[in-house]
Amino acid sequence: MPYSNNRNNRREEPKSEYIEKVVSLNRVSKTVKGGRVMKFSALCVVGDGKGKVGYGLGKASEVSEAIRKGIEDAKKNIYTVTLKGTSIPHEVIGEFGAGRVLLKPAPEGTGVIAGGAVRAVVEAAGITNIRTKCLRSNNPANVVAATMQGLRSLRNAQQVAQTRGKSAEEIVGGRVNG
Repeated sequence: MPYSNNRNNRREEPKSEYIEKVVSLNRVSKTVKGGRVMKFSALCVVGDGKGKVGYGLGKASEVSEAIRKGIEDAKKNIYTVTLKGTSIPHEVIGEFGAGRVLLKPAPEGTGVIAGGAVRAVVEAAGITNIRTKCLRSNNPANVVAATMQGLRSLRNAQQVAQTRGKSAEEIVGGRVNG
């Protein structure tokens, strides 16, 4: 009888095409008659590294279940971000609730200059050269939502020209580069 030397009896889960990151994990408790009930909430970001990114919040009584729910929610809320090479086309301020995030394009070789919550969104989107600053709140949920709002509001020269009914050359002033 042939024996298998394969000691890995674990199931192989298919690799996701998305970059999945957990931005924050929070333990919350509710006081009830019998004591405290602990639950977890996980703020997750997913992106393909090529300009698509989304975020979601998952809540459950176990950490792993909360993360799974957060990633599922993030995959349902994916948006396409306008990129210019490895950076963004222009400076923008994203706002959500009390969160406000300044996003500035940076030249090649700068890298990602960003805090934890903004860094997760920017890296998942595939932006490798950017400067950012959280201006008001540093609550991860509001910062991630503000970053997403800022990235979604980005427009390149062709998109601006199309809405104004002009050519891209008229908008940029003779030179068109993405």
